[in-house]
Amino acid sequence: MSRMFGTDGVRGIANTELTAQLAYNLGRAGAYVLTEGAHKPKIIVGMDTRISGDMLEAALVAGILSVGAEAVRLGVVPTPAVAYLTRKYGADAGVVISASHNPVEYNGIKFFNSQGYKLSDELEDRIQAVIESNFEGVPSPTGGDLGRKRTEEAALEDYIKFAKSTIDVDFKGMKIALDCANGASYEAAVETFRSLGAEVVVINNDPDGVNINKNCGSTHPEELMDYVVRKGCNLGLAFDGDADRCLAVDEKGNLVNGDFMMAICAKYLKDQGKLTKDVLVVTVMSNLGLDIALAKEDIKTVKTKVGDRYVLEEMAKEGYKLGGEQSGHVIFLEHNTTGDGLVTGLQIAAVVKKSGNTLSQLASIMKELPQVLANAKVPNDKKDIHEKDSEIANEIMKMEEKLHGCGRVLIRPSGTEPLVRVMLEGENQAEIDEMAHSLAKMIEEKANK
Repeated sequence: MSRMFGTDGVRGIANTELTAQLAYNLGRAGAYVLTEGAHKPKIIVGMDTRISGDMLEAALVAGILSVGAEAVRLGVVPTPAVAYLTRKYGADAGVVISASHNPVEYNGIKFFNSQGYKLSDELEDRIQAVIESNFEGVPSPTGGDLGRKRTEEAALEDYIKFAKSTIDVDFKGMKIALDCANGASYEAAVETFRSLGAEVVVINNDPDGVNINKNCGSTHPEELMDYVVRKGCNLGLAFDGDADRCLAVDEKGNLVNGDFMMAICAKYLKDQGKLTKDVLVVTVMSNLGLDIALAKEDIKTVKTKVGDRYVLEEMAKEGYKLGGEQSGHVIFLEHNTTGDGLVTGLQIAAVVKKSGNTLSQLASIMKELPQVLANAKVPNDKKDIHEKDSEIANEIMKMEEKLHGCGRVLIRPSGTEPLVRVMLEGENQAEIDEMAHSLAKMIEEKANK
């Protein structure tokens, strides 16, 4: 069997790829692997608003109970709430049923360990091995040894209290627009900002099970960009379906993506003496403009592979406090162990309030360099041709010399399709456009000879 877990848990189309049977198996195997040695194990379960959540939650919980563990239902809560509450409630593990920013037909199951961190590849492989062995050696208790489920009514309240504790300012006098993506933040975000004194106006906070992420939220911020200006707001915040991402919109209706948000927060934390080693952790996909802006502030960037789990690994290993991705997946490790959209939104709004500047003024710290992406179709066994073919390597070197430090060439093999992505950044859009497409063509032709 191929690997069941992707970069963010088990994902698939609900009821065909991610079936109730698979959810039951994951609940049973996950509870067994993650709670070995625990006296009476406790696992908390949260979900987003998609319609398939009810079916998958019922099956997952049944699997957890079948090995004698207790299942604590949190209901609809953001993914980062599960990471935080796993620690707060002293649970042995946490599980989220969500497909994040994906369309409604998808769903996913993601585990957190007792410390609120995503699982290592090794643990995921052990869970898969238990399922593949047909649960060999896994107990099936009877009678009073079976698990029970209960619902934690205070879950949302406890998470909101925690989120508010990450800032030391209120938002009285501010007007803030929220786009909840008809997802997991629809109650948490609205209540948090209102209780901090902001005048809150909201769109897409009426989930019906099928409208999650539909032309809204952080993957489609256009409506919010227009709404912020029409309503005369100080800023807007757009979450994704499970609220681990957040993008901002300034008072003029411009999108402020994760790179800008990290630049603003990194500078603010450094000025407060709170940015560990004056380092921000980002992926190779962050815009070169971010590096240039931070260099002026004497802040270093450490780069990882694409994926928030790699950012988090680097942060945890070196003790860095701030990191994230252009997509708005920002990790404030001092506060939570995963990207937390609500915490990110609160930090940005707090910097606006405390600095006395508008968000557009704060965002002017960085100038985004134009980026061009071109795909080259290549056979799966030729995805490293840009490293092995001297002519291609030479061409890349020539292009980088031509960009003389104000641009770069990045080649990324796709993890799922037979292609490599050629990305160029530079100051002149027309120039890098031509360079990207000619390089993609060259790679495609040589790989398919």
